[in-house]
Amino acid sequence: MKKISYMELADFKAGFVAILGKPNVGKSTLMNRLIGEKLSIVTPKPQTTRMNIKGFLNTEKVQIVFLDTPGIIEPKYELHEKMMGYVNQSLKGADVVVHVFDGFETSPYPLLEGGGKTKPTICVLNKSDLCDKMELEEKKGLLAVKFDKVFCVSALHDKNLDDLVNGLISLLPYSPPLYNQDDLSDMPMRFFAQEIIREKIFLTYNDEIPYCSTVVVEKWSEEENRDVIQANIWIERDSQKPIVIGKNGDKIGKVRKHAEHDIALLTGRKAVLNLWVKVKYDWRKKYGALHEFGYR
Repeated sequence: MKKISYMELADFKAGFVAILGKPNVGKSTLMNRLIGEKLSIVTPKPQTTRMNIKGFLNTEKVQIVFLDTPGIIEPKYELHEKMMGYVNQSLKGADVVVHVFDGFETSPYPLLEGGGKTKPTICVLNKSDLCDKMELEEKKGLLAVKFDKVFCVSALHDKNLDDLVNGLISLLPYSPPLYNQDDLSDMPMRFFAQEIIREKIFLTYNDEIPYCSTVVVEKWSEEENRDVIQANIWIERDSQKPIVIGKNGDKIGKVRKHAEHDIALLTGRKAVLNLWVKVKYDWRKKYGALHEFGYR
């Protein structure tokens, strides 16, 4: 990307856009589609996103710094408190707030009013391609009273996303770029590797395993033509360990294989992944364990 001159900076726009909403309304898919790269992991299970994920949309005149946030829930233990802390943090630091709703359901959630009175807000009715058109227009009219702009989109099918981007740009402040314009994020590759492994856990296991597990990359070695990565999968009970490993290691082997594939797509290099399964009892409820695992 060409270097921007001082004259061009006069009409350059840049800012933070927080993407908020309940679990499974399509926030992560929306950000991935808007920036044209899969940075946020996506699964059919709720509460897949646990931290704020930062992604950049760069053009010659604009830089949008998106913050994909955890789904808004009522906290039940310390991990949930941390997740909602990330949501509040993104809300406070945003220049524009995007509230994403499933097009079928638009009931308010905590923080809706708090975010709507202090800074520009956009309402996104996602999955609109599956909704009744007349009902959707009625909802759009009702929500237009509360929000600066309302858009009906389908993140999965790239419907009306250009209109959404243009609406966001119109609300951004004039500012020089906030980050390097050649980057998609300022988050380290280790973080994205951890997220990819966690995504494969969510897709491979049922019931409690996805929710009681987390991943920490302990070592990343760059060799001549490959990256060798060592990571721990942390769970909460000894009884969960054989479930994660599977018969003859088939389950964890599946996680490893699919994670290696996606990490290689992200880095452009072959990935060799070594996984260990370890136990830290009730880590989701312990502040010290959460801090150790990177939830800060």
